[in-house]
Amino acid sequence: MQILLYILVLFGTFLLMEGITWATHRFVMHGFLWYLHEDHHRTRPGFFEKNDAFFVIFAIPSFLCILFGTLGEKYWLQAIGFGIMAYGVAYFLVHDVIIHQRFKWFTRSKSTYVRAIRWAHKMHHKHLDKQEGESFGMLYVHKKYWQKVRRDRKLMAAQTVEYAPAEQSN
Repeated sequence: MQILLYILVLFGTFLLMEGITWATHRFVMHGFLWYLHEDHHRTRPGFFEKNDAFFVIFAIPSFLCILFGTLGEKYWLQAIGFGIMAYGVAYFLVHDVIIHQRFKWFTRSKSTYVRAIRWAHKMHHKHLDKQEGESFGMLYVHKKYWQKVRRDRKLMAAQTVEYAPAEQSN
């Protein structure tokens, strides 16, 4: 029973992190910590950006929950820490690998989900200042982006190339 509760807390935390990430992105990263996030919305040379500091900001509570949960034998707290960490891994894979392709691992995906999440993020990045914006989440993709990708896929599938008709003999 305890292992089931542990797994539920871990997965619940993982799911809750999408909402926390949305709120943090919308009100903190595009708010008072814009100076750390701004370079992520602008093209600049180099591999690292100030925005990478958010990796550390999110890793600290994860580490502390795992540490104090383990030392204090409060395994629900440890599960929260591992849930935050699991979300961080998913965030890294989706945001840095799949969307921004900072690592060239999945560059030619035909997945509808991957295309929808890339489009949603592209719409987020079309806004270069902190005031305007859309699509602040990471793993959840709004229905309108799914619809756009599916519509584009249908249009591409419907395109046919017409060749010159064959000459008819009289």
